[in-house]
Amino acid sequence: MPDPLTSTVNASSPGNHGDELRREYERRQALFEAQPAIVQRFLEAQGRQLADAFIEHAPSVRFMLPDRVVCDASRKGDAAPVAVPHETRSQAAGSLRDRLSRRDVHDTLRQRLSELEQHPDAAISASARLIRHVTATHMVHNMLPSGRSVTYAAAEGEEIPTIPVSTGLEPESAITAKTDAIVEEGQAEAGRGDLLVPYVPAARRFYLPQWVAFDDQDNILVSSIRIAQAHIASMQRFLYVIHAAHSLAPYILEDEEYLSKRYGMLGQLINQGRALARYQTQEIVQAIKQRAAEQSLNRGLSLDLPYFDDQSLEIKIHHFVIIPAGRIMFVPAFVVRAAIEEQAKVAQDTRFSQSTRKHLLAELQMLGNAFESSNE
Repeated sequence: MPDPLTSTVNASSPGNHGDELRREYERRQALFEAQPAIVQRFLEAQGRQLADAFIEHAPSVRFMLPDRVVCDASRKGDAAPVAVPHETRSQAAGSLRDRLSRRDVHDTLRQRLSELEQHPDAAISASARLIRHVTATHMVHNMLPSGRSVTYAAAEGEEIPTIPVSTGLEPESAITAKTDAIVEEGQAEAGRGDLLVPYVPAARRFYLPQWVAFDDQDNILVSSIRIAQAHIASMQRFLYVIHAAHSLAPYILEDEEYLSKRYGMLGQLINQGRALARYQTQEIVQAIKQRAAEQSLNRGLSLDLPYFDDQSLEIKIHHFVIIPAGRIMFVPAFVVRAAIEEQAKVAQDTRFSQSTRKHLLAELQMLGNAFESSNE
Protein backbone atom coordinates (compact mmCIF):
# COMPACT_ATOMS: atom_id res chain seq x y z
CA MET A 1 0.00 0.00 0.00
CA PRO A 2 1.22 3.53 -0.65
CA ASP A 3 2.42 5.85 2.03
CA PRO A 4 -0.07 8.53 3.03
CA LEU A 5 -0.10 11.75 1.07
CA THR A 6 -1.08 15.16 2.31
CA SER A 7 -4.74 15.58 1.45
CA THR A 8 -4.74 19.18 0.39
CA VAL A 9 -6.07 20.65 -2.81
CA ASN A 10 -2.99 22.76 -3.49
CA ALA A 11 0.25 20.88 -2.99
CA SER A 12 2.29 24.07 -2.67
CA SER A 13 2.87 25.28 0.85
CA PRO A 14 1.57 28.74 1.70
CA GLY A 15 3.60 31.78 2.60
CA ASN A 16 7.33 31.92 3.06
CA HIS A 17 7.80 28.16 3.15
CA GLY A 18 6.33 27.83 -0.35
CA ASP A 19 8.58 30.62 -1.61
CA GLU A 20 11.63 28.88 -0.15
CA LEU A 21 10.73 25.62 -1.86
CA ARG A 22 10.23 27.42 -5.16
CA ARG A 23 13.63 29.10 -4.90
CA GLU A 24 15.29 25.82 -3.93
CA TYR A 25 13.73 24.03 -6.89
CA GLU A 26 14.84 26.77 -9.28
CA ARG A 27 18.38 26.71 -7.87
CA ARG A 28 18.67 22.94 -8.27
CA GLN A 29 17.27 23.02 -11.80
CA ALA A 30 19.58 25.88 -12.78
CA LEU A 31 22.56 24.00 -11.37
CA PHE A 32 21.67 20.93 -13.41
CA GLU A 33 21.23 22.96 -16.61
CA ALA A 34 24.63 24.57 -16.03
CA GLN A 35 26.39 21.20 -16.29
CA PRO A 36 28.05 20.04 -19.51
CA ALA A 37 25.89 17.64 -21.52
CA ILE A 38 28.09 14.63 -20.73
CA VAL A 39 27.83 15.35 -16.99
CA GLN A 40 24.04 15.66 -17.29
CA ARG A 41 23.82 12.24 -18.96
CA PHE A 42 26.04 10.72 -16.26
CA LEU A 43 23.89 12.23 -13.50
CA GLU A 44 20.69 10.97 -15.14
CA ALA A 45 22.10 7.43 -15.27
CA GLN A 46 22.88 7.60 -11.55
CA GLY A 47 19.42 9.02 -10.90
CA ARG A 48 17.71 6.10 -12.66
CA GLN A 49 19.67 3.61 -10.58
CA LEU A 50 18.94 5.38 -7.29
CA ALA A 51 15.26 5.91 -8.13
CA ASP A 52 14.75 2.18 -8.71
CA ALA A 53 16.46 1.34 -5.40
CA PHE A 54 14.47 4.02 -3.57
CA ILE A 55 11.11 2.84 -4.91
CA GLU A 56 11.87 -0.82 -4.18
CA HIS A 57 13.12 -0.11 -0.62
CA ALA A 58 16.45 -1.76 -1.40
CA PRO A 59 18.58 -2.50 1.69
CA SER A 60 21.60 -0.75 0.14
CA VAL A 61 22.72 1.01 -3.03
CA ARG A 62 25.97 2.21 -4.56
CA PHE A 63 26.36 5.28 -6.77
CA MET A 64 29.05 7.48 -8.30
CA LEU A 65 29.59 11.20 -8.18
CA PRO A 66 30.62 12.81 -11.50
CA ASP A 67 34.31 13.37 -12.17
CA ARG A 68 33.76 17.11 -12.55
CA VAL A 69 30.90 19.49 -11.89
CA VAL A 70 29.97 23.16 -12.28
CA CYS A 71 29.46 24.52 -8.77
CA ASP A 72 28.13 28.00 -9.61
CA ALA A 73 25.06 28.23 -11.82
CA SER A 74 24.85 32.02 -11.61
CA ARG A 75 27.61 32.68 -14.18
CA LYS A 76 25.47 31.65 -17.16
CA GLY A 77 27.82 29.14 -18.78
CA ASP A 78 31.09 30.93 -17.91
CA ALA A 79 31.88 28.79 -14.88
CA ALA A 80 34.45 26.06 -15.46
CA PRO A 81 33.77 22.56 -14.12
CA VAL A 82 35.59 21.70 -10.90
CA ALA A 83 37.13 18.27 -10.42
CA VAL A 84 35.53 16.01 -7.82
CA PRO A 85 38.17 14.30 -5.63
CA HIS A 86 38.70 10.82 -7.06
CA GLU A 87 38.64 9.10 -3.67
CA THR A 88 35.16 10.46 -2.91
CA ARG A 89 33.44 9.57 -6.17
CA SER A 90 32.33 6.08 -5.13
CA GLN A 91 29.51 6.30 -2.60
CA ALA A 92 27.18 3.85 -0.86
CA ALA A 93 24.07 4.01 1.29
CA GLY A 94 23.12 1.17 3.61
CA SER A 95 25.38 -1.05 5.71
CA LEU A 96 25.07 -4.39 7.46
CA ARG A 97 24.13 -2.56 10.65
CA ASP A 98 21.39 -0.71 8.77
CA ARG A 99 20.05 -3.99 7.44
CA LEU A 100 19.97 -5.51 10.90
CA SER A 101 18.06 -2.49 12.18
CA ARG A 102 15.77 -2.72 9.11
CA ARG A 103 16.76 0.66 7.73
CA ASP A 104 16.50 0.77 3.94
CA VAL A 105 17.56 3.39 1.41
CA HIS A 106 14.54 5.54 2.22
CA ASP A 107 16.47 6.48 5.33
CA THR A 108 20.10 5.78 4.50
CA LEU A 109 20.18 7.45 1.07
CA ARG A 110 18.58 10.64 2.35
CA GLN A 111 21.04 10.69 5.23
CA ARG A 112 24.06 10.07 2.99
CA LEU A 113 23.05 12.76 0.49
CA SER A 114 22.48 15.25 3.31
CA GLU A 115 25.96 14.54 4.66
CA LEU A 116 27.51 15.03 1.23
CA GLU A 117 25.55 18.24 0.61
CA GLN A 118 27.12 19.68 3.77
CA HIS A 119 30.66 18.70 2.74
CA PRO A 120 33.16 21.59 2.79
CA ASP A 121 34.35 20.69 -0.72
CA ALA A 122 32.10 22.66 -3.11
CA ALA A 123 32.37 20.04 -5.89
CA ILE A 124 31.24 17.22 -3.60
CA SER A 125 28.42 19.31 -2.17
CA ALA A 126 27.18 20.34 -5.62
CA SER A 127 27.39 16.74 -6.88
CA ALA A 128 25.19 15.48 -4.02
CA ARG A 129 22.62 18.20 -4.66
CA LEU A 130 22.53 17.24 -8.32
CA ILE A 131 22.22 13.52 -7.56
CA ARG A 132 19.22 14.20 -5.30
CA HIS A 133 17.62 16.44 -7.91
CA VAL A 134 17.95 14.10 -10.89
CA THR A 135 16.73 11.13 -8.84
CA ALA A 136 13.53 12.89 -7.74
CA THR A 137 13.02 14.34 -11.21
CA HIS A 138 13.39 10.89 -12.81
CA MET A 139 10.72 9.49 -10.48
CA VAL A 140 8.22 12.17 -11.46
CA HIS A 141 9.00 12.64 -15.15
CA ASN A 142 10.10 9.20 -16.34
CA MET A 143 8.76 6.52 -13.98
CA LEU A 144 5.12 7.60 -14.31
CA PRO A 145 2.89 7.82 -17.40
CA SER A 146 1.49 11.19 -18.36
CA GLY A 147 -2.26 11.56 -18.61
CA ARG A 148 -4.94 13.84 -19.96
CA SER A 149 -5.59 17.41 -18.97
CA VAL A 150 -8.43 17.08 -16.45
CA THR A 151 -10.45 19.18 -14.08
CA TYR A 152 -12.01 17.81 -10.91
CA ALA A 153 -14.60 19.40 -8.65
CA ALA A 154 -14.83 18.81 -4.91
CA ALA A 155 -18.03 17.31 -3.54
CA GLU A 156 -19.97 19.41 -1.06
CA GLY A 157 -18.18 19.58 2.28
CA GLU A 158 -14.93 18.13 0.90
CA GLU A 159 -11.54 19.67 0.11
CA ILE A 160 -10.06 17.17 -2.34
CA PRO A 161 -11.45 17.47 -5.90
CA THR A 162 -12.54 13.99 -7.02
CA ILE A 163 -15.47 14.51 -9.40
CA PRO A 164 -14.37 14.86 -13.04
CA VAL A 165 -15.79 17.87 -14.83
CA SER A 166 -16.76 17.23 -18.44
CA THR A 167 -15.41 19.75 -20.96
CA GLY A 168 -17.13 18.25 -23.98
CA LEU A 169 -13.74 17.74 -25.62
CA GLU A 170 -12.82 14.33 -24.18
CA PRO A 171 -13.07 12.23 -27.39
CA GLU A 172 -9.73 12.01 -29.19
CA SER A 173 -8.91 10.22 -32.41
CA ALA A 174 -7.21 6.85 -32.18
CA ILE A 175 -5.78 4.47 -34.79
CA THR A 176 -7.64 1.31 -33.90
CA ALA A 177 -10.28 -1.06 -35.17
CA LYS A 178 -13.96 -0.39 -34.64
CA THR A 179 -14.20 -3.66 -32.75
CA ASP A 180 -11.68 -2.30 -30.22
CA ALA A 181 -13.20 1.14 -29.86
CA ILE A 182 -16.40 3.09 -29.46
CA VAL A 183 -17.50 4.90 -32.62
CA GLU A 184 -19.00 8.28 -31.93
CA GLU A 185 -18.94 11.89 -33.05
CA GLY A 186 -17.79 14.27 -30.34
CA GLN A 187 -18.15 18.03 -30.18
CA ALA A 188 -14.46 18.51 -30.83
CA GLU A 189 -14.63 16.40 -34.03
CA ALA A 190 -18.10 17.36 -35.31
CA GLY A 191 -18.48 17.03 -39.06
CA ARG A 192 -15.26 15.08 -39.53
CA GLY A 193 -16.79 11.60 -39.69
CA ASP A 194 -16.65 8.66 -37.31
CA LEU A 195 -14.45 9.10 -34.24
CA LEU A 196 -12.66 6.04 -32.83
CA VAL A 197 -12.00 6.19 -29.10
CA PRO A 198 -10.60 3.29 -27.04
CA TYR A 199 -12.35 4.13 -23.75
CA VAL A 200 -15.94 4.69 -22.73
CA PRO A 201 -16.97 8.33 -22.14
CA ALA A 202 -17.00 7.88 -18.35
CA ALA A 203 -13.34 6.80 -18.40
CA ARG A 204 -12.17 9.57 -20.72
CA ARG A 205 -12.98 12.22 -18.14
CA PHE A 206 -10.17 10.95 -15.88
CA TYR A 207 -6.42 11.48 -15.94
CA LEU A 208 -5.52 7.92 -17.00
CA PRO A 209 -8.60 6.25 -18.55
CA GLN A 210 -6.91 2.85 -18.74
CA TRP A 211 -7.21 2.54 -14.96
CA VAL A 212 -10.86 3.54 -14.67
CA ALA A 213 -13.03 0.61 -13.54
CA PHE A 214 -16.33 2.27 -12.58
CA ASP A 215 -18.55 4.95 -14.06
CA ASP A 216 -20.33 7.66 -12.07
CA GLN A 217 -23.20 5.25 -11.30
CA ASP A 218 -20.82 2.64 -9.82
CA ASN A 219 -21.36 0.34 -12.81
CA ILE A 220 -18.29 -1.81 -13.35
CA LEU A 221 -16.54 -1.15 -16.68
CA VAL A 222 -14.10 -4.05 -16.58
CA SER A 223 -14.71 -7.80 -16.79
CA SER A 224 -14.10 -8.68 -13.13
CA ILE A 225 -13.68 -7.22 -9.67
CA ARG A 226 -10.10 -8.52 -9.63
CA ILE A 227 -9.23 -6.30 -12.59
CA ALA A 228 -10.86 -3.36 -10.82
CA GLN A 229 -8.72 -4.05 -7.75
CA ALA A 230 -5.63 -4.27 -9.98
CA HIS A 231 -6.45 -0.83 -11.39
CA ILE A 232 -6.70 0.56 -7.86
CA ALA A 233 -3.32 -0.99 -7.05
CA SER A 234 -1.79 0.64 -10.15
CA MET A 235 -3.07 4.05 -9.07
CA GLN A 236 -1.77 3.51 -5.54
CA ARG A 237 1.62 2.62 -6.96
CA PHE A 238 1.56 5.80 -9.06
CA LEU A 239 0.94 7.97 -6.01
CA TYR A 240 3.49 6.01 -3.99
CA VAL A 241 6.16 7.04 -6.50
CA ILE A 242 4.95 10.65 -6.28
CA HIS A 243 5.20 10.52 -2.50
CA ALA A 244 8.66 8.92 -2.66
CA ALA A 245 9.95 11.73 -4.88
CA HIS A 246 8.60 14.29 -2.43
CA SER A 247 10.13 12.52 0.56
CA LEU A 248 13.53 12.53 -1.15
CA ALA A 249 13.35 16.13 -2.37
CA PRO A 250 10.54 18.16 -0.77
CA TYR A 251 11.03 21.04 -3.19
CA ILE A 252 9.96 18.78 -6.09
CA LEU A 253 6.34 19.74 -5.36
CA GLU A 254 7.14 23.00 -7.16
CA ASP A 255 7.69 21.03 -10.38
CA GLU A 256 4.78 21.50 -12.80
CA GLU A 257 4.86 17.84 -13.85
CA TYR A 258 4.66 16.79 -10.20
CA LEU A 259 1.65 19.04 -9.59
CA SER A 260 -0.14 17.85 -12.74
CA LYS A 261 0.39 14.15 -12.07
CA ARG A 262 -0.42 14.36 -8.38
CA TYR A 263 -3.63 16.33 -9.01
CA GLY A 264 -4.76 14.07 -11.84
CA MET A 265 -4.12 10.78 -10.06
CA LEU A 266 -5.17 11.77 -6.53
CA GLY A 267 -8.67 12.70 -7.68
CA GLN A 268 -8.95 9.58 -9.85
CA LEU A 269 -7.80 7.17 -7.14
CA ILE A 270 -10.15 8.53 -4.47
CA ASN A 271 -13.06 8.55 -6.92
CA GLN A 272 -12.44 4.98 -8.08
CA GLY A 273 -11.55 3.71 -4.60
CA ARG A 274 -14.86 4.92 -3.24
CA ALA A 275 -16.71 3.42 -6.21
CA LEU A 276 -15.03 0.06 -5.57
CA ALA A 277 -16.05 0.18 -1.90
CA ARG A 278 -19.66 1.01 -2.81
CA TYR A 279 -19.70 -1.79 -5.41
CA GLN A 280 -18.45 -4.28 -2.84
CA THR A 281 -21.06 -3.00 -0.37
CA GLN A 282 -23.78 -3.77 -2.91
CA GLU A 283 -22.34 -7.26 -3.29
CA ILE A 284 -22.49 -7.68 0.50
CA VAL A 285 -26.13 -6.62 0.47
CA GLN A 286 -26.97 -9.22 -2.18
CA ALA A 287 -25.05 -11.91 -0.30
CA ILE A 288 -26.93 -11.17 2.94
CA LYS A 289 -30.28 -11.30 1.16
CA GLN A 290 -29.40 -14.59 -0.48
CA ARG A 291 -28.27 -16.17 2.78
CA ALA A 292 -31.36 -14.82 4.53
CA ALA A 293 -33.54 -16.51 1.92
CA GLU A 294 -31.63 -19.73 2.57
CA GLN A 295 -32.22 -19.38 6.35
CA SER A 296 -28.47 -19.50 7.01
CA LEU A 297 -28.21 -16.31 9.10
CA ASN A 298 -29.99 -17.48 12.23
CA ARG A 299 -26.84 -18.00 14.28
CA GLY A 300 -25.49 -14.48 14.21
CA LEU A 301 -24.16 -12.01 11.66
CA SER A 302 -21.19 -9.65 11.69
CA LEU A 303 -20.13 -7.45 8.82
CA ASP A 304 -16.82 -6.21 7.35
CA LEU A 305 -17.86 -3.11 5.44
CA PRO A 306 -15.22 -1.84 2.97
CA TYR A 307 -14.58 1.89 2.67
CA PHE A 308 -11.87 4.01 1.07
CA ASP A 309 -9.68 6.04 3.42
CA ASP A 310 -8.54 9.19 1.61
CA GLN A 311 -5.70 9.74 4.09
CA SER A 312 -3.93 6.40 3.67
CA LEU A 313 -5.34 6.04 0.12
CA GLU A 314 -6.45 2.44 0.52
CA ILE A 315 -9.50 0.29 1.09
CA LYS A 316 -10.08 -0.37 4.78
CA ILE A 317 -12.63 -2.45 6.67
CA HIS A 318 -15.20 -1.25 9.20
CA HIS A 319 -16.22 -4.24 11.33
CA PHE A 320 -19.42 -4.33 13.37
CA VAL A 321 -21.90 -6.88 14.68
CA ILE A 322 -25.45 -6.99 13.35
CA ILE A 323 -26.74 -10.06 15.22
CA PRO A 324 -24.78 -11.51 18.18
CA ALA A 325 -23.75 -15.14 17.92
CA GLY A 326 -26.54 -17.45 19.04
CA ARG A 327 -29.81 -18.87 17.85
CA ILE A 328 -31.54 -15.65 16.84
CA MET A 329 -33.81 -15.59 13.83
CA PHE A 330 -32.67 -13.11 11.19
CA VAL A 331 -35.00 -10.26 10.33
CA PRO A 332 -34.10 -7.27 8.07
CA ALA A 333 -34.83 -4.82 10.89
CA PHE A 334 -31.64 -5.97 12.65
CA VAL A 335 -29.54 -4.69 9.72
CA VAL A 336 -31.40 -1.37 9.68
CA ARG A 337 -30.91 -0.90 13.42
CA ALA A 338 -27.21 -1.85 13.26
CA ALA A 339 -26.63 0.56 10.37
CA ILE A 340 -28.22 3.40 12.31
CA GLU A 341 -26.17 2.62 15.42
CA GLU A 342 -22.94 2.50 13.41
CA GLN A 343 -23.77 5.81 11.76
CA ALA A 344 -23.97 7.41 15.17
CA LYS A 345 -20.59 5.93 16.16
CA VAL A 346 -18.84 6.91 12.92
CA ALA A 347 -20.20 10.45 13.11
CA GLN A 348 -18.33 10.89 16.42
CA ASP A 349 -15.17 9.02 15.46
CA THR A 350 -12.28 11.48 15.17
CA ARG A 351 -10.01 8.95 13.46
CA PHE A 352 -11.73 9.60 10.14
CA SER A 353 -11.15 12.63 7.96
CA GLN A 354 -14.28 14.62 7.21
CA SER A 355 -14.53 13.29 3.65
CA THR A 356 -13.83 9.66 4.66
CA ARG A 357 -16.47 9.91 7.39
CA LYS A 358 -18.97 11.24 4.86
CA HIS A 359 -18.17 8.36 2.48
CA LEU A 360 -18.54 5.69 5.20
CA LEU A 361 -21.77 7.21 6.50
CA ALA A 362 -23.20 7.09 2.98
CA GLU A 363 -22.33 3.39 2.73
CA LEU A 364 -24.00 2.65 6.06
CA GLN A 365 -27.05 4.57 4.86
CA MET A 366 -27.01 2.50 1.66
CA LEU A 367 -26.89 -0.68 3.73
CA GLY A 368 -29.78 0.39 5.95
CA ASN A 369 -31.91 1.49 3.00
CA ALA A 370 -31.42 -1.87 1.28
CA PHE A 371 -33.06 -3.71 4.19
CA GLU A 372 -35.55 -1.08 5.24
CA SER A 373 -37.69 -1.90 2.21
CA SER A 374 -37.28 -5.63 2.94
CA ASN A 375 -38.43 -5.02 6.49
CA GLU A 376 -41.52 -3.26 5.31
